[in-house]
Amino acid sequence: MHRISVAGIEIDVIQKNIKNLHLGVYPPNGKVRISAPLGFDDDSVRMAVISRLGWIRKKQKEYEGQDRQSPREYLSRESHYFFGQRYLLNIVETEGKTGVFIRNKTYLDLYVPKNSDFPKKSRVLTEWYRRELKSLIPPLIKKWEPVIGVEMTDWGVKKMKTKWGSCNPKAGRIWVNLELAKKPPLCLEYIIVHEMVHLLERHHNDNFRELMDHFMPQWKLYRDELNKSPLAHESWDY
Repeated sequence: MHRISVAGIEIDVIQKNIKNLHLGVYPPNGKVRISAPLGFDDDSVRMAVISRLGWIRKKQKEYEGQDRQSPREYLSRESHYFFGQRYLLNIVETEGKTGVFIRNKTYLDLYVPKNSDFPKKSRVLTEWYRRELKSLIPPLIKKWEPVIGVEMTDWGVKKMKTKWGSCNPKAGRIWVNLELAKKPPLCLEYIIVHEMVHLLERHHNDNFRELMDHFMPQWKLYRDELNKSPLAHESWDY
């Protein structure tokens, strides 16, 4: 990968064994990335960027105005998201079992030991997110395996700093980002389908997009929903 500059825009250029050039603008900061065929020179890349400058600037402006969460402090009445819905955190100190409960469709009651510090509160809420997210994944995989015509051997949930999901085609394994527990459920389904399609086509090429169009015709709407939902203070790309 190398970087070029066009009209004041920094662009990451990745050369791959593909037929066509693909340009993307990614949240949260509107980073521009181009996948170019092997042997495609920088002048050709610049011409492609210039032809789409208006679209690039429009997407960057959209991301600039997108809602963002500030770093979480785990204090009562702080906003937290769960499957696309906003809740107010309510810290409940307890001598009993720790856990998280949704109350009145408004509050996330976080039960933690008295005088719990930031790491303890974060750990309890994070593990609840993990359990809830993992409960939704098997039915989705079962739903889509016969549709896509693949068979998963394994899947998992983990924190990822640069992607919403990943796939190991040889192992038949996919991973989804724990942050998806905060996004609308359709975003999770889109990512699972996206990664399962990588079992058929590992690259983001024309064939991959044709497969996505076939299996999930509205996948671009779900992708846009994921990109416009409130961003965490961390940086996520997809």
